Amino acid sequence: MGMKGKVALGAVVGIVVIGAVSANAGSDGGNSGDKGSSASADRSTGGDKKKSDAAEVAEKKVAFEGDGDFQVGSDIKPGTYRTTGNTDGLCYWERAKDSSGEMDSLLANDNVTGTSYVTIKATDKLFSSSGCGDWEAVDEKAKGSRASKMAGDAGMLRVGVDIAPGTYKSTGNTDDSCYWERAKNADHSIDSIIANNNVTGTAVVTISASDAYFKTSGCQDWKKSA
Repeated sequence: MGMKGKVALGAVVGIVVIGAVSANAGSDGGNSGDKGSSASADRSTGGDKKKSDAAEVAEKKVAFEGDGDFQVGSDIKPGTYRTTGNTDGLCYWERAKDSSGEMDSLLANDNVTGTSYVTIKATDKLFSSSGCGDWEAVDEKAKGSRASKMAGDAGMLRVGVDIAPGTYKSTGNTDDSCYWERAKNADHSIDSIIANNNVTGTAVVTISASDAYFKTSGCQDWKKSA
């Protein structure tokens, strides 16, 4: 991937979109605990855990692998996909308008820790993925546990499915390392961002029920406060 695999060109951490945080109901928190874990991870124990784990494996349908170049329309279909369980920002993906490999062909890209959702459009020509967990197709009608807390490196979580709307707080962040983002879709364009920020100290954000996704990277764990 060369240099392209090191810097995300879309909603870049460090760029704050102008606008106040919405006062509407916020988003559900994902899991806390292991770094980069999915917010919808199963928390049951014993026999129940084994049963739910088996059900999760049965329900998960891999759409395509986490490594390779995929032509849109032939190798993969347009739609929204999710990858989970990624660590240390080693997962890199990009949407491109052609297969030239040139920087000008990039439509959006990201380096991922935890979970990422990406919407691949019919007008995209190529989707590339490197070092990512397998991608699964997202059921737009699916409902989840809508947790009230989430890991600070959970990545990108779906509001109303992975996490519940509400106001969340993350404390003890240092050196502007905590980045959060409220997004209206999974296009990963500047226009996708409703609001975002880099935070030192305590971060407080209200995620609206109308938000589509919430992204968190490099933060301390979030807990729902209202």
